[in-house]
Amino acid sequence: MSRIKVGPSIVASTIERLQAGGRVGHERAVLWLGSGTDRIDELYEPRQRTRAEQFYFDRQSMQMLFAHLREKRLRILAQVHSHPGRAFHSEADDKWAIIRHAGALSLVLPRFAQEATLDNFLSLAATYVLSARNEWKETPGVTLLEVCG
Repeated sequence: MSRIKVGPSIVASTIERLQAGGRVGHERAVLWLGSGTDRIDELYEPRQRTRAEQFYFDRQSMQMLFAHLREKRLRILAQVHSHPGRAFHSEADDKWAIIRHAGALSLVLPRFAQEATLDNFLSLAATYVLSARNEWKETPGVTLLEVCG
């Protein structure tokens, strides 16, 4: 698997949105979209219901997402969300992941991403890749992603 490139503005916006949820004590999620498989072209934040230990995209939010993907000819390459405590892929994260294709990425930031910066984002995030056997395997983010202009 080759490294996926993501721009610093997308990472910065991701951090801002996750931290905004954290300031009210809620998890939050964003999606990273791309037209191919090797570059993140867009950050997309679905409308979501959030709580301290959960985020949820309702049916209408999903319909809006799929319409956006069709219109822009994009696909979801990664989901990024925060946890209130440590960063790990929970059983709920495994079961309810919005992306299910082999090679998909799921990044989880600890402590509502409150400590995240551009400089530490890849090392702070617990990063998982979905295997061909539909199992989320933890892999260091620096081996999967490259922040570049």
